Amino acid sequence: MGIYGDQRLAASVVLRGVAGFGRLHHLHSDRMLTTSEDLPVVSIAVDERSRIESVLEPVLRIKRRGLTTLERARMLSGEIGPVALQDLPGQATRLTVYLGRREQVLRKPAFIAVCDLLHRRGLTGATVLLGVDGTRAGRRHRARFFSRNADVPLALEAVAPAEQIAAVLPELESLLEAPLLTLEGVRIRKRDGELLSVPHELPGTGEHGLGIWQKLTVYTSHAALARSGRPPHVELIHCLLRETDAAGATALRGIWGFHGDHAPHGHRLLQIRRHVPVCTVVIDRPERIGRTFQIIDEISEQHGLVISETVPAAQAMSESAIRGGLRLSRPGA
Repeated sequence: MGIYGDQRLAASVVLRGVAGFGRLHHLHSDRMLTTSEDLPVVSIAVDERSRIESVLEPVLRIKRRGLTTLERARMLSGEIGPVALQDLPGQATRLTVYLGRREQVLRKPAFIAVCDLLHRRGLTGATVLLGVDGTRAGRRHRARFFSRNADVPLALEAVAPAEQIAAVLPELESLLEAPLLTLEGVRIRKRDGELLSVPHELPGTGEHGLGIWQKLTVYTSHAALARSGRPPHVELIHCLLRETDAAGATALRGIWGFHGDHAPHGHRLLQIRRHVPVCTVVIDRPERIGRTFQIIDEISEQHGLVISETVPAAQAMSESAIRGGLRLSRPGA
């Protein structure tokens, strides 16, 4: 985050996971006292391609274990205007809006106002992920104990058909004082237990011989229960760890959101069960994604939204090996 701040990137955010594992298959979870102090962390940075590529080298010099991906997105800021989304891959679009924790709109937090707008316009759902560090419009904002943390960034994600996203963009522009958002093409694989399509296995390399990875994202509720009696994201992490050789998976707990016809809501004091959304992300090579999706399909038999997308560049690092590379590939036909 120091690098992103020094380079004044347009947007970046650090998200703390609640469960996950990496290439070494060591489980980390906030439900286990022995591993709750070593939870997974996700760092996202957004800017023009040339600026992102300029920070890759110093970021990769940082010694760490984990997974670094380079992905394509369309960034919009300021005056958005009409946007055509037909050229984005996939039949749906993921919208990510970057906001400040205490940014206000219509006398309410901006993330609540945006969720209310998306819910009124009939989008399938939205998830608000709380950041603890990041940059907005090139300025770094870090969460501190004795501070309002008003400008610390958070990320609001929503998935819907491209035409729905395009229709709501002008309203977002008028609602927010300085909108900053990204658009990515995705495919909806499953919704509320209904299987729509199965991810097909891509070739391991693109048209120029560069490696390709695939990402599956599962949006569920912490209040839902899988057959085991555990929340779906907990069951998913344990099953993936036990039954696959996935490169890693991370579950992120939201603070606000909605799904389907349910009104936007979040965690409140004195609640016994957490009524908040959870986003679980799995990234792996195409030859293994089929088995991963089978497990996701079994666990999400009644709940949640499952999407897939292609990751054109990824590099996995462990104590003993480096796999993949960070040159952008193209999947070809």
